[in-house]
Amino acid sequence: MEFEIIFSILIPFIGTILGSALIFVIKKMSDGILRAFSGFAAGVMVAASIWSLIIPSFELVEENMGMLSFLPVVIGLWLGFGFLMLLDKVIPHQHPDSDEIEGPRSNLKKSTMTSLAVALHNLPEGIAVGVVLASSQVGNSTVTITMAIALAIGIAVQNFPEGAIVSVSMNSSGVSKNKSFGLGVLSGAVEPLGALITFVLIDLLNPALPYLLSFAAGAMLYVVVEELVPEMTKGKHSHIGTILFGVGFTLMLILEVLLG
Repeated sequence: MEFEIIFSILIPFIGTILGSALIFVIKKMSDGILRAFSGFAAGVMVAASIWSLIIPSFELVEENMGMLSFLPVVIGLWLGFGFLMLLDKVIPHQHPDSDEIEGPRSNLKKSTMTSLAVALHNLPEGIAVGVVLASSQVGNSTVTITMAIALAIGIAVQNFPEGAIVSVSMNSSGVSKNKSFGLGVLSGAVEPLGALITFVLIDLLNPALPYLLSFAAGAMLYVVVEELVPEMTKGKHSHIGTILFGVGFTLMLILEVLLG
């Protein structure tokens, strides 16, 4: 059991590391590849939000709340939306494909703000893994350790192209390969940290698990709508982002059925 917990916490970060390492192989990321990677990541995150977070949140309160079981889910979703929106407003960050600084103005370098932007959007994924892990350890038959593993693997799969996008984009803007790789890796370090903190606080968080599950789902869906969907549809019209969205969604669905 301890191995499964450690694996679930670390595997998403390993996905980021492997993706960031592509900087030593790929010189430039084409618009088509960016759209494909963004679409794939969006598909994985939407599927994970539904099957690993929202549905279990419903099931945890359904017996006691009946027709009102939607309340914790709706509240948690909006808290997740609001949390990510607040972070976008109060923390300065810059996206790989943009020269515009979002949030308060800052003297931080573009490379640092790019890494910070991705780290902010990786935080809910780490929280999601930690919440599902915590829920699987408190006797909830609705949520199992295999569900946490499936979620962690799905996030790791989408972190691979995400790590590549960050490191290759920074290298293309003039940052050295070694620094681009390091910043790409650091952008994913928040995930195991968020997962570990959430899991360690299991006893305190137990009463709020339905809210936390939907909170993580809301935060992940915010990232999909705010960042990934615009990236997968920008530029010359192409179906590649939409197709890869379907591939990512299907892959996560298969993982949920096989492992969940």
